[in-house]
Order: sequence, then structure tokens, then C-alpha cells
Amino acid sequence: MRILIATDAWKPQINGVVRSLESVANALAEFGAEIEFLTPQGFASVPMPTYREIRLALASPRGVSKRIEGPTLDHIHIATEGPVGLATRQYCLRSQRPFTTSYHTRFPEYISQRTHVPETLTYALLRRFHNAGSGVMVSTASIANDLQRRGFQRLMHWSRGVDHNQFTPEKAVVTNLPRPIFLYAGRLAPEKNVESFLALNLPGSKVVVGDGPSRKSLQSAYPEAHFLGSQTSDALAVHYASADVFVFPSRTDTFGMVLLEALSCGLPVAALPVPGPLDVIGESGAGVLDNDLRAACLAALEIPRDKAREHALTFTWANSAKQFLDNILQAKSSGPDFYAASPSFSG
Repeated sequence: MRILIATDAWKPQINGVVRSLESVANALAEFGAEIEFLTPQGFASVPMPTYREIRLALASPRGVSKRIEGPTLDHIHIATEGPVGLATRQYCLRSQRPFTTSYHTRFPEYISQRTHVPETLTYALLRRFHNAGSGVMVSTASIANDLQRRGFQRLMHWSRGVDHNQFTPEKAVVTNLPRPIFLYAGRLAPEKNVESFLALNLPGSKVVVGDGPSRKSLQSAYPEAHFLGSQTSDALAVHYASADVFVFPSRTDTFGMVLLEALSCGLPVAALPVPGPLDVIGESGAGVLDNDLRAACLAALEIPRDKAREHALTFTWANSAKQFLDNILQAKSSGPDFYAASPSFSG
């Protein structure tokens, strides 16, 4: 089966969407699926309004059509709601080709925080975008339930995985930082709520891996923290394995790939009890979820590292790829109305 994935998120961006798409594409090859990507590469681009650190491809419907109409494709999946995704959606509707979409990012909350545009307006636009397809792939039950309440239809389960060989406790190194080491990894942007972690009164050291528009202000406000910038996956695995607690302060992530990466390195998690951590950590005992983030950080120090690793091993890219492929096969065989509006997340 030849599947085209249209995405606005692509290298050189470093984020969970890009890592997810690359990883699931590699895993899908084991199921006999051939994945092609339609990305911003080859299009002119401009800075994204309110997210000027991200560039938007100037993808026209005609330009996208030329790229799609060449190869023989069995299915089209639209991963993002940007210009590439919009142009691909328009092509599919005009040519009456069924397609699926996925919901990765809570843009309504992010945009509202930066621009005060009402969330209801952005959700209405996203609902129109996604409901035109044969199904919307969502990573967690919490997000699916929220989207269902907002009128999104044909919701399908598509979880995530982690490379257990790359992210492993064996990569731990000796560090001269005062312990315990509390680590955050991810984008440094207002919606990530990183300041709530940096403002905590904690023993030992705080380490921040990642970059973004908030880095300069955060580094200035919290000079005692160690800001390491963006890291490769291999280097990031070393930081996970060498820290004592992974702190995830976000309230708006749909999943949190970094949670699985940290757990796979044997690093217990401290997070807020919100969608993402609730779904990934749940009742596993691999982390502590508490509205008092400081209390969660201190309690997570008591979690055995093998408990975190054990839970991470239940998430694989093979399972993620099978879910993705099963969703597509069911959408193709059953038509646009194959899924009830109520999500079913049994797999």
C-alpha cells in the first residue's frame, strides 16, 4: 500500500509531530506499506503569524496537485492543518478522494494565549477542516473526549511509541551537577508553562533542554538553571538517563512524546493531572501527577527507575504503526461514514 502523508511540520523543525511521523513511517515498512511525504520542502515560506519561529510553506492547491497526481497512491493522510494540509484537503475534496487526518496540536489554546483570539473560533475552523475527512486520528482518550464534545466526528485511536534501544537507561553518565537533577525537555514557548517548573523551590539542579521564543527571557529570569539548547536524540537520551526526575509542566499537550522518551530511559515523571500525562502515566506508578508540581517532583524521586522503564516498554512504534494502518484500511473499506461520532479507544 502506498500512502501519502501531507504535513506542514517537517525538518529542520524538532518536535513530537516530526519524530512521530518519521518513526511511524519506518515502522510501517514492516507491514508492507510504502510511505511518501508531502512537506514544505520545495515551497517558498514565510514566518507564521504569532509563531514567527516557525515558517509556513506557501503551498498552493495547484502546486500540491502536481505533486500528488504523479504517483499512484492508495491513500492520503493529512497530518497538519497548515498550508500544505489545507491545499491537500482541497485537492482531495475536488477530486473526491477519501482522506484521513490527525490532530496533533492544541492550536486553539496556543493561539488564544498569544493573541487572545477566542478558542471557539479556532476550534470551529479546525472542526470544519477535520470533519471533511473519513476519520480523525487522535493520540489519547482525553483529547478524543474533548474533541467529541466540540463536535469533531469519526475519531480514531492512534497512539505513539518510543525507540527503546535509543532511549535506554544504559546511556546514563556521571555528572558534576548537584543532585537531584530535575530535567525539562521540549520547546521553550509560553504555552509549555516552563516557568512554573523553573520557579519551583527544589533541591539540586534544574536542567532545560530545548529552544524556542521564551528561551532568552527564561534564561534571564532563572540564571541558576542550566539551559542546554536543542539536542540530538542521542544526546537527549543521555540527559534523560542521567537525570533523577523528568518534569512536564505543560497543560496543553495532546500527548507528550518526551514523556515516553524519559520513561524509556528509566526516568520517573512529575507532571500535572491533565490530558497527556493522565493518558500516558495514568495509574502505572511510573510518575506522579499532582496540581502541586513541587510535591510531584519530590515524590517522583522515590519511584524506582525500573518502574519507569517497564511502563515505557508497553509503548512501541510497531503498535502505533498497526493502529495507523488499521484506521486507514477501515476508512477505505467502509466509506466516509464508517465511524460513529463517539470515539472507541479499545486498541
